[in-house]
Amino acid sequence: MAVQLSIGARVRKSPFFQSSCEAGLAAASVYNHMYMPTSYGDPAAEYDRLINGVAMWDVAVERQVALKGPDALALARLLTPRNLDGLVIGQGKYVPICNHSGAIINDPVLLQVAEDEIWLSIADSDIQLWASAVAGTLKLDVDVYEPDVSPLAIQGPKAVDVVSDIFGDWVRELKYFGFRVTELDGIPLVVARSGWSKQGGYELYLRDFNRGDDLWARVAEAGKPYDIGPGTPNYIERIESGLISYGADTDPRTNPFELGMDKFIALDQPHDFIGKDALIAMKKVGISRRFMGFIIDGPALVTTNEDRLLISFDGENAGYVSACVYSPRVGENIGVGMVSTTPIDKGQSVTIHMADGPRSARIVPLPFL
Repeated sequence: MAVQLSIGARVRKSPFFQSSCEAGLAAASVYNHMYMPTSYGDPAAEYDRLINGVAMWDVAVERQVALKGPDALALARLLTPRNLDGLVIGQGKYVPICNHSGAIINDPVLLQVAEDEIWLSIADSDIQLWASAVAGTLKLDVDVYEPDVSPLAIQGPKAVDVVSDIFGDWVRELKYFGFRVTELDGIPLVVARSGWSKQGGYELYLRDFNRGDDLWARVAEAGKPYDIGPGTPNYIERIESGLISYGADTDPRTNPFELGMDKFIALDQPHDFIGKDALIAMKKVGISRRFMGFIIDGPALVTTNEDRLLISFDGENAGYVSACVYSPRVGENIGVGMVSTTPIDKGQSVTIHMADGPRSARIVPLPFL
């Protein structure tokens, strides 16, 4: 069902919004109280650019929560179950954030950009409010605020060539989640080797809202020899790669063990963190459901699902599929979602209740590719 998105002052626009519109923006959603491009009108071309070439994405919705002050690291430790020992300027970390019940409430990338300043590059939820409340309640010496930072992603196998042409070969040496503070033609930036795809790429963290169009134009020009074009976080590729989409794949009780995040949960660390007791108890009990992939029988899916799809097993509710699509590379209908461990352990198929009727599906590990 096609629904027009009303544009108004209540929802913020990114510094790349005008450039995105001029590049052919055809559809958008709202993420972190900001318009997020979701399509430029040719899904096949956007997918092909990401898989085989290079695309540029307006992902300014990937807002930053800055923790600045003497207690910045102390606050960061409280917010995440991941052990932050060894944190250094220039190397980011993926850090799940849980509430007191051990449920996931965000899964940002943490970047320490200065000795007393840490950024959380967040998914779609109000972590600034959460972090501010924690800091205020404990009277920590730290400011929690949203800095003037807006990422522009360059993704795809040719992204490294585009970005090295712009900044130099040093970008090739960055480790994944590695970053460097720099500038381009007077535009202040942080260049990070990251992005919400598995095709390789970078994110340029713009640090001056007023230079958005300048940065877009500079990247577009540098990318011309590589046939760069606009794109968005790609629905098909994210399912193929098994990337977790907070809010889409999770519900209010989803815990990190269900998402396979065990390696990021340091229950034996000496530092305290929010949700520690709850997560220790969860670990002892074990999980009854898990985030998994599905190979779905039947004709090729021609649209994406607008709602979660019920999974059943032996006539009982067994979870939900959060996203599904036909994958050109897998050559099958694929999906991701949360499913009971019972059919996983038994190695049996489940039934997915789709708009056109029930379909059988095999449960498979992630990623697909």
